Amino acid sequence: MLANVKRAMAITVHLNRLTFDDADEVRALFSDLIGKQVDDSFLLIPPFYTTGGADITIGRNVFVNQNCTFYDLGGLDIADDVMIGPNVSLITSGHPLEPSRRRAFTIAKPIAIERNVWIGAGATIIGGVTVGENSVVAAGSVVTKNVPPNSLVGGNPAKVIRSIAK
Repeated sequence: MLANVKRAMAITVHLNRLTFDDADEVRALFSDLIGKQVDDSFLLIPPFYTTGGADITIGRNVFVNQNCTFYDLGGLDIADDVMIGPNVSLITSGHPLEPSRRRAFTIAKPIAIERNVWIGAGATIIGGVTVGENSVVAAGSVVTKNVPPNSLVGGNPAKVIRSIAK
């Protein structure tokens, strides 16, 4: 794990020196980071932070705005047509609650972001969560439970506000 973190930090240092105008170079470095070629429709605006990269899967036509953090140890699957606002954190790992065990190990659970989801600025999504197709996560929300498809969720912890028409 430590080797993956060091590798990711080395790649993101170079990635974070790039700008919006360097989209091809950003795609090339991000592909190297995750170990898979991203589609030409993928757009990420640096800076970007991650713990590893190898456990990230990205679909087509995905937009990631600046200053996002993807802790991907538990696995992070982002489907096609997803929009991720600035300052979003996708956190798949954490520690046990018990003080005597917190430093002993890390707990990791996957996050799945299904097709056509929009995650608003400053939202945080915790490991073990699936955000259903066509849903919207309101800005500043903390998502700790699955989001049904075609839903608007918001708050801390995030709750369903209403259904979204297809």
